[in-house]
Amino acid sequence: MHSSRRILIVFFAFLASASVLRSVAAAQAYLIADAQTGYILEEQKSRDKLQVGSLTKIATACVVLDWSEKKGGDLNAAVAIPPEAFQGTTENNIGFQPGDTISLRDLLYAALVQSDNIAAATLAYHVGSGLGAVEAGARLTPIDVFVTQMNALAKQLKMERTRFVNPHGIDWKVKPLPYSTAEDMGRLTRYAMSKPSLRFYVSQKERQISFNRQGHQMNYVLRNTNELLGRNGIDGVKTGRSSRAGDCLILYANRESEVVRNGQMETVYPRHLMVVLLGSTNRFGEGLALLQRGWQLYDQWAAAGRMADPKKLL
Repeated sequence: MHSSRRILIVFFAFLASASVLRSVAAAQAYLIADAQTGYILEEQKSRDKLQVGSLTKIATACVVLDWSEKKGGDLNAAVAIPPEAFQGTTENNIGFQPGDTISLRDLLYAALVQSDNIAAATLAYHVGSGLGAVEAGARLTPIDVFVTQMNALAKQLKMERTRFVNPHGIDWKVKPLPYSTAEDMGRLTRYAMSKPSLRFYVSQKERQISFNRQGHQMNYVLRNTNELLGRNGIDGVKTGRSSRAGDCLILYANRESEVVRNGQMETVYPRHLMVVLLGSTNRFGEGLALLQRGWQLYDQWAAAGRMADPKKLL
């Protein structure tokens, strides 16, 4: 009786581990990297061009924050939501209407925390209006101008297999199609998470925003689309989803820094892990399994002296 029970327990343990392995490999592409150095610990098809859905909004937020930092743009400024922000999107969970006024900061929260498309398009419209451009004799729309900045950022970050076509990542009835790779999204995430303000935005489980409609203040509580936030040291970053992209997820997780003493010398190693998951059917289950695997790989890498092959750096 005891031996048969033991066999059953072993069998179920095997099934459980097999299902974790199966879920890890189910995504179309993934990447696990040490976020500090950009060293890739493991990857699968990380250079395949795929749709990434709302992960695009990380690039949108970076362009807005760069504009704020370098051009003195005021994130507390209230802007009107233009009719153009509603084009091509069918979702409006917050209930925005054209003409509502809202701060750029609250739009960033809406785009990053609850992945709101109208918020992302409004940010692009406002910042793009200020940048202005004439290309090939034709006046670009403010959103088009903004998207050129997104692609300029991608080029700067050596995201050579990425094309952004809008600020939210919608890929339905869109030509040409946007695309990126797990590797390129890893490069973007490292850049994004170097910004303290963005790190703060994406770590919020909930956030109340307010906007003005014809003199009346409207309040709305955003809820983060990243269900894993706050678990296992996870403090970011973003979800994405579309019928073409499947379920996408970027996780950023921390452990306490490791202090290595060598005689009088003391070296502190920050421990930040990053997981990029594209084309999943179970992003939170797979994301957790990859994170768990990532820490095992990280510990092995650290124990072996943290040697980083330049060819495997983001």
